[in-house]
Amino acid sequence: MFRHHSPFRLRRVLCAVTLALICELSFSDSAAAQFETRSTTALSGILQSEAVGDFNHDGKLDIAVASDIQVEILLGNGDGTFKPPVGYSDGGVPLSVAAADLNHDGNLDLVIANLDGPVSVLMGNGNGTFQPAVNVITTAGSRFVGVGDFNGDHKPDLIVADGPYVSVLLGNGDGTFQAPIDTNVTSLGSLAWGDFNGDGMLDFAITRNAGFVQEVVVYLGNGDGTFREEIRYSSQEPPQSVAVGDFNGDGKPDLAVALEFDAVSIFLGNGNGTFQPPVNYPISGPYWIAVADFNGDGKLDLVGATNFVNNSQASGVSVLLGNGDGTFQPATSYVTGIDSAFVVVGDFNNDHQQDLANLDRPYSEVHVLLNTGVVSFSPTTPLTFSPRFVGKIGAPLTAMLTNTGTTDLSISSISVASPFRLSTLTTCGASVAPGASCAITVTFKPLTIGLFTGAVTIVDSASSKPQVIELIGSGTLITVSPGQLNFAPQKVRTTSPPQFVTITNRSSATVSVGYILQGGLDSFDFFETNNCGSQIGPGASCTAAVSFAPVMTGKQGGTLDVSIAGMGNPSVVYLRGTGD
Repeated sequence: MFRHHSPFRLRRVLCAVTLALICELSFSDSAAAQFETRSTTALSGILQSEAVGDFNHDGKLDIAVASDIQVEILLGNGDGTFKPPVGYSDGGVPLSVAAADLNHDGNLDLVIANLDGPVSVLMGNGNGTFQPAVNVITTAGSRFVGVGDFNGDHKPDLIVADGPYVSVLLGNGDGTFQAPIDTNVTSLGSLAWGDFNGDGMLDFAITRNAGFVQEVVVYLGNGDGTFREEIRYSSQEPPQSVAVGDFNGDGKPDLAVALEFDAVSIFLGNGNGTFQPPVNYPISGPYWIAVADFNGDGKLDLVGATNFVNNSQASGVSVLLGNGDGTFQPATSYVTGIDSAFVVVGDFNNDHQQDLANLDRPYSEVHVLLNTGVVSFSPTTPLTFSPRFVGKIGAPLTAMLTNTGTTDLSISSISVASPFRLSTLTTCGASVAPGASCAITVTFKPLTIGLFTGAVTIVDSASSKPQVIELIGSGTLITVSPGQLNFAPQKVRTTSPPQFVTITNRSSATVSVGYILQGGLDSFDFFETNNCGSQIGPGASCTAAVSFAPVMTGKQGGTLDVSIAGMGNPSVVYLRGTGD
């Protein structure tokens, strides 16, 4: 669950002016994309994990998100969007959250693991609210928590990763728990559980990444909360997380392990607690792995929360469709943010297809990606317009819709609300033939300053729910010039002379210069200083000086984002350089 960060991983930066340097996202859209971003919800703190459940009994899935500040509840609207978050603090630093009915009253409750602290239990009221936290003491703090029946009494128990131990706290069936039963595992990353040897008792597998030790370790359960001898499997790369599923349909649990850099390892189970040698499948920088059937073929698939690798791959989620024999097809990636931390699966729009909720750690956002079935969109990310001057229409943006099914796709309607408009360049009509594509083109004309969000809504025969394309734009009266800085080749670990960007306030009022919380990058190739201060007066300008200091050879890219309070999305200056 906890990722080792390289020494080049960018520190979090608070800028006096919002001039943040972000690595360039280099990616290409897949023609077979089957997921689209439906909603983006801003939360607080550094996001760590999430759990899914219907907390208010309305038949719509909700999400609980643990950050380093609190746990926030997002009640679902049933269409992939959520009501404003409501936070609950347990006095600790939440790292992991799980949802289960701990006292058999029909309401989902929450369990929270806190950094170097106790486990907290929040009993659910059944209406989406929760009672104050009650702490449960563990042996050495808590970093991960899950729920399972580890002694076969049909009462939910807790499994807690707490430093050198994996501890089981047997449940009393009323939301209270007995003293921890500890298994010394030396060190661990994440864990998953299942009956690996067919004896009816839960076992668990952990990832271990300590020094030169990189392995997956299996512990077999005795049925009373204790576990016996470990079985170790060496890993080619640092293992991050582990998930359990039957990937080849033989009724025996298998393991999927996310490796830090570029693969998912599949360990097929023998049914006796042992596993076959791993087979690796390429995936870029997986952090967390989850299992579900995404295309309805009855075969389990994988999804990974994936991160930057050598600054060449954008962050988001990657889906590997299963072949049903323990092998997997090549990964398809969907970009959501800059530091993908976690992903969970659920049907968030009640169309009987499995969707995704992905956490972007530094921006404190939850991105929901809806499973579009036989409708493929390119790009799969929101259409994001660069800042527009108030009252002006800029260049249109286009999303391509492709019918990946075997029959005609019927389209009943395509609609969008102001300040966004459908362009006459849109080519999608009443029907799209199998394998054919059409264009949905949108323009943006802000009438006031600020951030605007919207959606193209498509009613079609692919789903009982409308398909949507999220739209983002902002109106501004700020100019940033130039739009790109190109640096001459620069020796690695030396710094170039500065180049300059001018920010001008063309409005009739003083504007406040805000700040952002920035982090989660693997390297830092560009630096900036500025003389903007906290405000820019009417008609006034300020300057940012940018230098290039490559940490590795080859082409490097980034962006300088300029954000003014109340002006919506930041303006972007693209940065290019080559390290010698």
